[in-house]
Amino acid sequence: MTTITTDMIKKLREATSAGILDCRKALESADGDFDKALDFLREKGLATAAKRASRQASEGVIDIYSHGSGRVCVMVEVNCETDFVGRSDKFREFAHEIALQIAATSPMFIKEEDVPQDVLDHEAQIAEAKAREEGKKDAILPRIVEGSITKFKDEFVLLRQKYIRDDSKTIQDLLNETIVSTGENIVIRRFARWALGETTSEE
Repeated sequence: MTTITTDMIKKLREATSAGILDCRKALESADGDFDKALDFLREKGLATAAKRASRQASEGVIDIYSHGSGRVCVMVEVNCETDFVGRSDKFREFAHEIALQIAATSPMFIKEEDVPQDVLDHEAQIAEAKAREEGKKDAILPRIVEGSITKFKDEFVLLRQKYIRDDSKTIQDLLNETIVSTGENIVIRRFARWALGETTSEE
């Protein structure tokens, strides 16, 4: 198994504009082969999607979804570049799927960068305390903490979640596919989720 280096990831990222994690995943799947990794990203549409990510997205739709006779309600804003795409069935179906995902999985954040450092620190402290309580050796604590943080992000970061209709892909994969099929940059801008009987931090 070839060791994936930072330089390899940087080179692939410069060639495709894809994200760091996507580049690492592509290189790992290709066992370090640059050309195969490039093909991997192109097949998934990641290279194309990443290049469109810098374009302005200010059109779009606000999708509202109510579930269980009004017991759960979700409002999500999804943006695209033009009104033409914003009115298309493909785009509106995507926005609705995101609303369904949020209703079903209760994410706390849209993307990984949205997670505050103090939240990650808190999760790390809990994981370390639990591991020590279970008698784990100090040498493996960092690995256990890292695994817990990864699990937390996979559960509560929307783009990292498994798609409820197809757990072979993440919401990031679904977003990339929609960007490629519509030809426009698409951004999940913000969302709110309410469940009957829930209290808020202000209460």
